[in-house]
Amino acid sequence: MNILQTEDTICAIATAQGGAIGTIRVSGPEAITLTDRVFKPVSGKPLAGRAPYTLTFGYILTPEGEIIDEVLVSLFRAPHSYTGQDSTEISCHGSSYILQQVMQLLIRQGCRAAGPGEYTQRAFLNGKMDLSQAEAVADLIASTSAATHRMAMNQMRGGFSRELAVLRDKLLHLTSLMELELDFSDHEELEFADRSELEDIARQIEQVIHHLVDTFSVGNALKNGVPVAIVGETNAGKSTLLNALLNEERAIVSDIHGTTRDVIEDTMNLGGITFRFIDTAGIRETTDTIESLGIERSFQKLDQADIVLWVIDATCAEEQYRQLADKILPRCKGKHLVIVLNKADLLSSADSSADKQLARLKAALPDLPEDACVLSLSAKQKEGLSQLQKQLVDFAALPDLSQNDVVVSNIRHYEALSRALEAIHRVQDGLTMQLSGDLVSQDLRECLYHLGEIVGGTIETDEVLGNIFKHFCVGK
Repeated sequence: MNILQTEDTICAIATAQGGAIGTIRVSGPEAITLTDRVFKPVSGKPLAGRAPYTLTFGYILTPEGEIIDEVLVSLFRAPHSYTGQDSTEISCHGSSYILQQVMQLLIRQGCRAAGPGEYTQRAFLNGKMDLSQAEAVADLIASTSAATHRMAMNQMRGGFSRELAVLRDKLLHLTSLMELELDFSDHEELEFADRSELEDIARQIEQVIHHLVDTFSVGNALKNGVPVAIVGETNAGKSTLLNALLNEERAIVSDIHGTTRDVIEDTMNLGGITFRFIDTAGIRETTDTIESLGIERSFQKLDQADIVLWVIDATCAEEQYRQLADKILPRCKGKHLVIVLNKADLLSSADSSADKQLARLKAALPDLPEDACVLSLSAKQKEGLSQLQKQLVDFAALPDLSQNDVVVSNIRHYEALSRALEAIHRVQDGLTMQLSGDLVSQDLRECLYHLGEIVGGTIETDEVLGNIFKHFCVGK
């Protein structure tokens, strides 16, 4: 499919299978004409003669006059539609047979089956939304919590775009002052702005971009889940803990050492926050090639995690701690570490209280990092899990978002903002070092370019647009 091809008329099923009602969207120059060829209004008046934003009741008919279904057709005329083109939406019964029959009739009349995201593509290409808003449509569809819904809704309604527009205006003002300085450099008596004013404007721009870049850690965690790596020695109970947290048999549990040889991931919502739990292969010395690859991946996932659950068999806590401390603790710097003393139900009953038991176990762990949290539980018996869940929510510490908060959650936006931040830093350095205006202006233009990448002002190639929209669902 040619990403820039917008002159043909497309159709697609826009609703999930299995519902009572199904909707087929038609968009393009001949959307109304082609729909009229398969649709017979009860009133007899064709869609072409009707006003926009109206619903028309009638029948979808085969060329032989057989009724496929009773339907309602919504009518939209360009440019006042989602795609900016003439559009219709056919609402019929949700039978997959009926939907496919209607699709086949439309295609025989000249429609083309739409590709993933092609309706939103057309909305972008026709100026109905910028690229960041278009990408927010997919995020809105995929939202699984109140926070991810608010992020996507704010971006789709233009909150991020307005923030970038303010930045762009400031950058253009700064650029214009620099260009005037260059144009009249021969007239030393003329001064359009002193360097302190230029530095102040650059500082304002840098602060805004820096703030947007900093929000990515929160946005990414809200969108994809806070990554929590479950690590430890073989047979410490990592997979049992994962299953207990998820309340399902997600990972294979066995007394045999080295059962988990690859990474297992799943998500769970705790306190309105999505956590992405990553069960890793047990860490031990081994000559098994496959198990060694699994252990290597364990360390990779540990490095990528925000929170680390180091699961230790409470019956031999000091021994396991000493064996793995040198391998695990250096990788936990800057992360939240929870040492989970598992299998607490197998300990001697000499300590009558849980507090005494936990104190004894903590004393068995020498050189424990000050910011580490130590919890005692039994994953098998599902005892003590609530305390662990509360600790995870406390460590996540994600803010409550309103619909007006601008938070960056898209990796493409983050990368473009990071490059823009580097460019504005060079501008600030250039102003401080009194570099010539033409050098500073080049960095200003580069900053503008990278901000333009986010909203689509400089996106021109089919390849780039195709990469953005290919992950959308068909019908959107």
